Amino acid sequence: MSPVLSAVLKFFAALGIMLVNGVVMIYMLRKVLGHLHIRLGPMHVGWKGTMQTLMDVLKLLTKEDVTPRAVDRWLFRIAPAVVFVPSLMAYAALPFSNTWRIVDLDTGLLYTFAVLSLVPIGILMAGWASANKWSLLGGMRAAAQQIAYEVPLLLSVLPVVLVAGTMNLGGIVEAQQGYWLGFIPGWFALNPLMWPTLLVFMIAGLVEINQTPFDMSEGESEIVAGFATEYSAMKFGLLFLSEFSNQFIMSALGVTLFFGGWTLPWIPAEMNHAFGPVIFIAKAYIGIAVMMWIRGTFPRVRIDQLMELGWKRLIPVSLVLIMLTGLFVKVVG
Repeated sequence: MSPVLSAVLKFFAALGIMLVNGVVMIYMLRKVLGHLHIRLGPMHVGWKGTMQTLMDVLKLLTKEDVTPRAVDRWLFRIAPAVVFVPSLMAYAALPFSNTWRIVDLDTGLLYTFAVLSLVPIGILMAGWASANKWSLLGGMRAAAQQIAYEVPLLLSVLPVVLVAGTMNLGGIVEAQQGYWLGFIPGWFALNPLMWPTLLVFMIAGLVEINQTPFDMSEGESEIVAGFATEYSAMKFGLLFLSEFSNQFIMSALGVTLFFGGWTLPWIPAEMNHAFGPVIFIAKAYIGIAVMMWIRGTFPRVRIDQLMELGWKRLIPVSLVLIMLTGLFVKVVG
């Protein structure tokens, strides 16, 4: 197969996964929040409302695309793409199995964080270009929180890198093979020394993907819909498809870094190889369900509380965890 054809097929594979994830996760969110809040969620379009999301997609595709008069037209039009493209690029290094991945990068972890760091630029562009004070406020909040929390998020994964000895995401999964004490899976999440690291990663990850209780940039009760207030039709759809995609990516990173990636314990290695992508996606969706449970349970924090948590709590804690992990690796390894 030619390199060009291979690249094109991999691009459409990533795009297909992203689109399917968006459709499934929108339906899942409505059902999970519906049950948490003692509501039914979608019920009447398709069996148990399964076709509701497809109808929503059709509606977004056919709605009139309204551009307000006072907007900065070029920035307003390209901002959804600036948000969407990095979310798509972040799929490239995810190891769905030992063979299923778009590219095998030695710096896959750093690459994923690097492309996700471009998303706040698009959100800020959308808020600024909309000529709407609520949109601008939402965009500024997004830039503040996501730039601030990129630091503790990156710091939180360094202990994993120190123990695994690599930034290749597949290599990190392979470093979690084997068993503690002969029967406890070697997942980093089951290592008590990694529990504080996992907690910091979870908090910083929720902030980075703009999820409740940290959804400052689109706080509906405060700023209408934030940076997306003036968007309609598929421009609106691209913005929120990217948000759901980032949720999947963050959950997939958590699975890769702490929960053994595509592997399951106590089963033959051949089964892990055969069903690796199914196992990986199932684990990622369990993580997404936990995020949705948090979203439906906790109230939104204030922006000052959010900033204080990041700069005064998580960053110092992350630095201490890095030093302790480095000392542990030096003494034990």
